[in-house]
Amino acid sequence: MSLQTGDQAPAFEAADQNGQLVKLSDFAGKKVVLYFYPKDDTPGCTAQACNLRDNYESLLQAGYVILGVSVDDEKSHQKFIKKYELPFPLLADTDHKIVEAYGVWVEKNMYGKTYMGTARTTFVIDESGNIAQIIRKVDTKDHTSQILQSA
Repeated sequence: MSLQTGDQAPAFEAADQNGQLVKLSDFAGKKVVLYFYPKDDTPGCTAQACNLRDNYESLLQAGYVILGVSVDDEKSHQKFIKKYELPFPLLADTDHKIVEAYGVWVEKNMYGKTYMGTARTTFVIDESGNIAQIIRKVDTKDHTSQILQSA
């Protein structure tokens, strides 16, 4: 059963890169961009994170909170944030609870090998905690405009 626009966003909590517990409920009354990406410091994920970084001010001005989620651990997130000076938290979903709740932990296929991984997907959650938009075909180099177009 995959999530649809208008659904209540599944509640979650996870540690950010500094071990601080972050919960969806912390952002009640705010618009949240919850973006799921496969792996820290890989070309597509770096392009996406840097696009959000470069446009962070306009996203903040539009009222968005940005949260990145991958199954990498806190240490990996710290390195990724430091290397690219990312201004937003990255959540360590090492137990796969969030990727599974949002339906983005999927079977993938690369070079004929099948494996489980994170589908690059962004959920825009409105002030009431409902899913306002789901971006499944993420343009890693211009992700900000995909988000702002929905505003």
